Formats: sequence, C-alpha cells, structure tokens
Amino acid sequence: MRALGLAESYRSGREKSTLAGAVVRADSVVDGLAYGTCTVGGSDATDAVVSVLDDLDRPDVRYVLVGAIAPAWYNLLSLSQIAEAADRPVIAVTFEESGGLEAGIRDAFSGEKRRQRLEQYRSLPDRRELSVNDETVYVRACGLEDDAVDEVVREFTPEGGRPEPIRVARLAARAADEYAVRE
Repeated sequence: MRALGLAESYRSGREKSTLAGAVVRADSVVDGLAYGTCTVGGSDATDAVVSVLDDLDRPDVRYVLVGAIAPAWYNLLSLSQIAEAADRPVIAVTFEESGGLEAGIRDAFSGEKRRQRLEQYRSLPDRRELSVNDETVYVRACGLEDDAVDEVVREFTPEGGRPEPIRVARLAARAADEYAVRE
C-alpha cells in the first residue's frame, strides 16, 4: 500500500513556495518524488498539488496526505477538488491545535480575496483530533469515513505523530529550497 505525502517549504523573500510530493509505502520505503510550486499569497495551491499528482502518474497510490490546508500564506487547498482529480481519498493532517484560520484570513486580506478564501476555508471538511503514537494530530478528509482515516494515518505513522509520507515530503521540499538558494 502506498500514499502520496505533500508538503511545502518557503524561504523568506521568495514569491513561490516549493511543494514536494513523496510516494511512501506503508513499510516506510520511499518510492518516488515530484516537485511543484505555488504562489505565496496566491490561489494556485490546489492546481499545484494536482500538477504534482499528474507528474507522478502513480495509479498504485491509494491515498493522498497533505501536511497543510493553507500553504504559501493562505493559498488554500480544496481537498474535494484534489480528491476528484486524484480519484482517491485525501487526508489533511496538521500538527498544532488552532482556533482556525478565519481570523488570520480576515487580517491578511480584504474584498474579493478575503471573501473567496473564507468561502473556500468554510467549505473544507471539519477538523478533528486524532491520537497517534501518544501524540495528537488534527485531520480532515474527503473520500473516507472517520474510522478509515484513523487507520490510514496510523498505518503510515511508524513513530511520533507525523505520517511518513508527509515527513519525507517536508524533508524533500526543504532540500529543494536549500538547493535553489545555492543556485
């Protein structure tokens, strides 16, 4: 069984944020990588994730796990659009307790940009706590019932609270950003 983890890395002063996708087997073996970018403060993160999925072209991936719902400074993901494009379940796993993003969106944007982001944020599936290896993570999902979400997240989290596909994708995104800075 394989899952695709997606994570981002951002370096101060850049207009783009790096996305990395990592295909990881349930036994934690990394089985593929792909990269993309999305605009900081933009609205192209969902398209960037779908592009990474298309680039990988991996029909053997059963689940998509994303490590944020608002990468690149409130560039909100549409989990339902990603699930539809991927034709498989999507699980967002985040790692910090939060009162939500509405206040931040209201402070950062005005007019139509604010309205669109709030609408997209409110359309996301509900967020709920999940205990994994004595740690608490927060999950949202499209295409799976809660019990199945819990099983998938735990299956891909051999230790700690960060699922391995997201952990590897985060490392890959940071490494790509570090390399880009040197070029």
